[in-house]
Amino acid sequence: MYLPAHFAEQRPAELQRLVQAHPLGTLVHHGPDGLDAEHIPFEFDADTGPLGLLTAHVARANTVWQRCPTGTPVLVVFHGPQAYISPNWYPSKHEAHRQVPTWNYAVVHAHGTLTVRDDERFVRGLVARLTRRHEAAEPRPWRMGDSAPDFIDGLLQHIVGIEIAVTRLVGKSKLGQNKEPRDREGAAGRLDALGHADLAQAMRRAV
Repeated sequence: MYLPAHFAEQRPAELQRLVQAHPLGTLVHHGPDGLDAEHIPFEFDADTGPLGLLTAHVARANTVWQRCPTGTPVLVVFHGPQAYISPNWYPSKHEAHRQVPTWNYAVVHAHGTLTVRDDERFVRGLVARLTRRHEAAEPRPWRMGDSAPDFIDGLLQHIVGIEIAVTRLVGKSKLGQNKEPRDREGAAGRLDALGHADLAQAMRRAV
């Protein structure tokens, strides 16, 4: 990943926050047929291991768990907020006309080693944790107990768990750090108006 120094995100807490806030990761791996990718929601435990532990499940019919046996090095990409930035949003553009369009975004690359967890107890616990987290905002959160036990037991037989012990986290926050404060605020204000409040807030936090 091209990473100019002024866009490098090196704060561990911010890297962890972005992964937890945007859990759908792109799992990139290299197998017999070359590069491939899977799009999987992950759970991230920042307190397990030196840099954290990613856990997820895939369909048993998805051969990624066979193509990436335990010990396989992998990369998981987590995309944070992103949006197009028009030069018209910069006050300085209207004075000197020396601005061009760009795209602002935040991203984390999590490098690690994959372990296959083909074990019913593991996937049951993982599904329960993912469900609790993502159902929390619902007026009446769905729980596995809402379904008949034999139905859930049958479904769990059709998924396989994976763990990725994170060995390196590389973050990039391209948020207008190379722009004047007034230009960054001008763009953030327009993003707010267009419904990109998360990116606008990130830009305002950028230094």
